[in-house]
Amino acid sequence: MNTETEARPLFAARLTPHRSLSPKGIKIVCALLAGLALVPGLLFYLLGAWPVVGFMGLDVLALYWALTYSFRDGKRFEEVTLWADRLMIRQVSPQGEEHKDEFNPFYVRLVVDRDFDEHTTAIRLRAADRELLVGAFLNPDDKASFAQAFGTALRKARG
Repeated sequence: MNTETEARPLFAARLTPHRSLSPKGIKIVCALLAGLALVPGLLFYLLGAWPVVGFMGLDVLALYWALTYSFRDGKRFEEVTLWADRLMIRQVSPQGEEHKDEFNPFYVRLVVDRDFDEHTTAIRLRAADRELLVGAFLNPDDKASFAQAFGTALRKARG
């Protein structure tokens, strides 16, 4: 493969999970929840049910932990790169662990699984000796969009 072919793939995509909140947004949501929990918490404290205040604080901490964990999980990504003679999939976990797979575009099959409403539920690449799930973290609309664009590029690579 020459440098001209290496430099210009037929298709390249970086798949990332959707994140609706930034770290600053997570802090704002938790601060609002803590503020809202303060009013009934103060009422319970004045009525002598002070242990309730601690449990309400645990709710805020649990929400903060869940949102932070979800944001950290959003660091995962997948890179799909297709050249005329090879297909490379690079999957990176939230911890930074990397896994690479290479396929020959002529021998790989794109399999799109759909549910009864025709929503895309999974995208798989199947070769004779293995199968790879791609974009499992994407929502159904993004999976369908990616599958259509990638399928077109894969047909183009085959000739």
